[in-house]
Amino acid sequence: MRNTIIALAVTLALSGCSSDKNTTETNNSAVQADTAMATTSEKIQAETKRLNAWFEAKYEEELLQSPIQLTFLGRSERQGEIDDVSEAAQDAALARGRANLVELKSSFDYDKLSEDAKISYDIWVYQAEQSEKSDKFRYNSYVFEQMQSIHSFFPQLLIAFHRVESGEDMDNYLSRITGSAVALEELIKQSKKIADKGVRPPYFAFESVIDEATKIITGAPFDDGEDSAIWADAQKKVAALVEQEKIDTDKAEQLRSSIKKALIDEWLPAYQNLIAWQKEDQVNAPAVAIGANQLPQGTDFYNERLANHTTTSLTAEEVHNIGLAEVARLREEMEAVKKEFGFEGSLSEFFIFLRDTKEDERLYYPNTDEGRQGYIDDATAAINGIKAVLPEYFGILPKADMEVKRVEAFREQDGAAQHYYPSAPDGSRPGIYYAHLSDMTAMPKRELEVIAYHEGLPGHHMQIAIQQELTEIPTFRTQAGFTAYSEGWGLYSEWLAKEMPNTYVDPLSEFGRLGSEMWRAIRLVVDTGLHAKGWTEKQAVEYFSANSAITAEQASSEVRRYLVIPGQATSYKIGMIKIQELRKKAESILQDKFDIRAFHDTVLGGGAMPMALLERRVTAWIEKVKSST
Repeated sequence: MRNTIIALAVTLALSGCSSDKNTTETNNSAVQADTAMATTSEKIQAETKRLNAWFEAKYEEELLQSPIQLTFLGRSERQGEIDDVSEAAQDAALARGRANLVELKSSFDYDKLSEDAKISYDIWVYQAEQSEKSDKFRYNSYVFEQMQSIHSFFPQLLIAFHRVESGEDMDNYLSRITGSAVALEELIKQSKKIADKGVRPPYFAFESVIDEATKIITGAPFDDGEDSAIWADAQKKVAALVEQEKIDTDKAEQLRSSIKKALIDEWLPAYQNLIAWQKEDQVNAPAVAIGANQLPQGTDFYNERLANHTTTSLTAEEVHNIGLAEVARLREEMEAVKKEFGFEGSLSEFFIFLRDTKEDERLYYPNTDEGRQGYIDDATAAINGIKAVLPEYFGILPKADMEVKRVEAFREQDGAAQHYYPSAPDGSRPGIYYAHLSDMTAMPKRELEVIAYHEGLPGHHMQIAIQQELTEIPTFRTQAGFTAYSEGWGLYSEWLAKEMPNTYVDPLSEFGRLGSEMWRAIRLVVDTGLHAKGWTEKQAVEYFSANSAITAEQASSEVRRYLVIPGQATSYKIGMIKIQELRKKAESILQDKFDIRAFHDTVLGGGAMPMALLERRVTAWIEKVKSST
């Protein structure tokens, strides 16, 4: 219609007819349309700006409630404090969340927001609603267990994250020793309350907590042995300040004396109380570990955990069946790699060969300090190899560096999963890929590459560092966490690395990649089996061993992880599958217009979000590229 009007106007002008009135009316309509569009755009910008300012204010209010999170972010406020972990503090946080949600919905017009602001709005609402849903099962979660071990976190906070650049920082270090002891006593009280309701962790979790807590208070100044990890760290930091002439020897002596006293008078009793409580309640733990569905409100609890971790509405049955299909597919791919390696036996026999041939240098590092250093060196080299080609796959790159470290002795566990700790948003602290190296027979060489890619680059460090460094989104989104997104990205990264040069060259490394994906596929089957289908711990371990080459120790450690953190393990494969689906969709629709760098920037450039919102973001990008010339 618009083209017809323009053609008519041109014809009239050429024929010399009088058309001033029609021309004026047409021009006026165009001006009015442009003015309306400009007005609408201005309203969207204004409402979005107002909303983002609200997000910043509310995020800052909430952040200031957490001294620990402030430290993680490299901030100096409340550096001498520990978070309030009391139930009263939990109730207050929920109340603030409810009030903020009411204020958000009543104060802003969703239809006048930009598309990205709508995503911010929806993420905020989603997080608030998830907090309410999970709080219904506050007494179904275990306070002390072997995975999310807050008792081991307190020394780790001081040793690895508490920044010391002055005498005041060491005064705050001292204050945090006292604060940690107070928090630990409060958590013991909550653990007792939950136990009174008939909810307690499996028998093995007690053993782990007792062992870790004992290690923390073993050595000087708690006994006559070598310096404990925390005391050695405190003395090292004080000595460094003296050497840097930040404090004098009198201040150093005062700090050492005060810290030693706080460790003996406050830290030690708190950990002794934890050990005593664990020993007291251990006898009440079920002899056979139980799934979440056997706890009070167990089925509803597990369904909530599944939805929370996957950010989907998938049922336990659906997740279980996806796992079975993925296990079958991966077994076929493993068969092909087994043949390439030259092994003539069955896949089950190949699993046995890989897990039991401990002395073959092709398969394992020596179980020595040299072997452990070799692992760290080779993992670092693998990550550096990826670092060199990142610009070919990503437009946005992290500013913060990363490094590979061995897990501290007081929290190291044989065969436990490796993990990543984020860098500081300003890059002042690198990201850390932590490896458990106490037992090198649980660290096969074939898994080195795939784990390095998952935890480091292009995996967690890439995703988390970029998210924290984003400046075009509200700050709360730079710190948002959704397991399916972050762990889905980590697993997708293992697969993505295969497209990069000089990766998985050795068939064993490729088998390690398949084994890692199999590991996550098995989780879908086993986690739902344990918590929705009545599987036993023994049954779950046997399924793991029948379908993977991981050691018996690893299989047991994994299953025990799922037992204490229901649903979390399912997020990896569900998230990966969604990211792969979105990429396939983009490649299919855009074809020659598809740009891998732009796709990855779209996935990572908005920070973590639920899967449905990620799909909405990627779909909008596809439509934008599709419509471009």
